[in-house]
Amino acid sequence: MAENTNSEWGTPFSKFATDAIHVGQEPEQWNSMMVVPPITPSTTFKQFGPGELAEGYEYSRSGNPTRRCLEKCVAALEAAKYGLAFSSGLAATMTIINSLKSGDHIISTDDVYGGTNRYFQKIAAKFGLEFSFVDFTDISNVQKAMKPNTKVIWVETPTNPTMKVTDIRAVADVEKPSDCFIVVDNTFMSSYFQRPLLLGADIVFHSATKYMNGHSDVVMGLVATNNEEIYKKLAFLQYATGPVPSAFDCYLVNRGLKTLALRMEQHQKNAIQVAKWLESNCCVERVNYPGLPSHPQFEVMKKQATGCSGMIAFWLKGDLQNAKTFLKSLKVFTLAESLGGY
Repeated sequence: MAENTNSEWGTPFSKFATDAIHVGQEPEQWNSMMVVPPITPSTTFKQFGPGELAEGYEYSRSGNPTRRCLEKCVAALEAAKYGLAFSSGLAATMTIINSLKSGDHIISTDDVYGGTNRYFQKIAAKFGLEFSFVDFTDISNVQKAMKPNTKVIWVETPTNPTMKVTDIRAVADVEKPSDCFIVVDNTFMSSYFQRPLLLGADIVFHSATKYMNGHSDVVMGLVATNNEEIYKKLAFLQYATGPVPSAFDCYLVNRGLKTLALRMEQHQKNAIQVAKWLESNCCVERVNYPGLPSHPQFEVMKKQATGCSGMIAFWLKGDLQNAKTFLKSLKVFTLAESLGGY
């Protein structure tokens, strides 16, 4: 593991890189004993008889061999029993929210990713769902927002883009209705540095477009859980509504996971150096990097993660024009949406 600013981070997850390479990729599952899982473009599969399926496949919306390989690998990397791959991160978000009904209440991080906020307030709210957006850095806000009809606590940590950190275990310990479940968006950390299911979350979610794939060439969402009932419900909703990824995209993400451990170590190493440099720069008002002691939730990060990713938030001195001039002057960093690739 790369050198951190403090040696008291969590212990790196055992055999992570090995699992990323091998789980779901076993050659023995194929008659040819191929080492690399194939890209399976077939949309449909021959049945031996009505309802007599070969290896459980009938139609690619309900399952695909390439997708199954990826889902097994993702489940292993999150210490989960079940994994699901979706056509985008927001498709996964939508499917999770579709498991609720009109009148249900969701508590969300107040500075949640803009796409999630937009979906919650502009779309999901029109179907009778209630939302409360609170600052999760003070856990008492979560408890105060709790209602008898609260069904989901939506945690994003660190948050996009201000890098606020939530104590996942503390959220899990909050008194809540028995049928309320916790979702953690783990996009900014990846499975390599943080495993929310081990901290009390019921569902862990990724926009795989970012770190998990890591090459800026796939849009995808990933979900993992240990709860069989949640898994079956989400799998049914995915089958019924259709937000599935292509076999080729699954192949690309599967390949991307093979270098996740190496990539995240380098992201962390680079980010520590950049964040320290920004802190010392007279043109910078404030830096928010969870991997440095100056971050207000640094102790929480050390407690629940094994390290930190490459995402940094910082505030330049001056006005909006100063910020625009800075962004237009970048030479190495590309001014573009998304992250985790190049």
